[in-house]
Amino acid sequence: MKTLPDYLREGLDIVSVGLNPSVYSAGRGFYFARGQNRFWRALNASKLVRRTLTPGNAAIKELFRDHSIGFTDLVKRPSAGAGDLTPADFKHWAPVLHEKLLRYAPRIAWFHGKVAYQNYLRHVEAVREEIEWGEQPRTIGKSCVFVTPNPSGANATFALADLIAAYDELARLRDRLTLAKKGRS
Repeated sequence: MKTLPDYLREGLDIVSVGLNPSVYSAGRGFYFARGQNRFWRALNASKLVRRTLTPGNAAIKELFRDHSIGFTDLVKRPSAGAGDLTPADFKHWAPVLHEKLLRYAPRIAWFHGKVAYQNYLRHVEAVREEIEWGEQPRTIGKSCVFVTPNPSGANATFALADLIAAYDELARLRDRLTLAKKGRS
């Protein structure tokens, strides 16, 4: 199975958790590769980064190296769309993600979309509940959880401005946690 590699290490501020890679992104070899996906436009307009990044492997590596942002997915199996995922995919992959997040313990686990986080909760914690946007009351080990709308072009419910606002809120949480950590040092 050709999929996207994880960008994970200890000490990350944020780990971006997508639902699963698209076949297109897996073929191109980097996260959020499809031009209709609004991730890069929202990211570049947000306070998460200091300069505009051009979508591609170099940008992913720069985010990992210079911005302390890692990448993984709830389900690692690529598909043409979210509707192609099965309950068996979530049952298999959600515990794998759980172990990764416990092992690497980022400050924030950033889920792209309520569907991703709801399926994580259902298959790891046996919890079914309504999810609000933003910071969640639950943690994953030491990691805070933050949920933003999925930036997929198929998710037209949310405008680019909504995504930027959500990413800015995530940046504020990152900055607050960074200050809190420095205060304890």
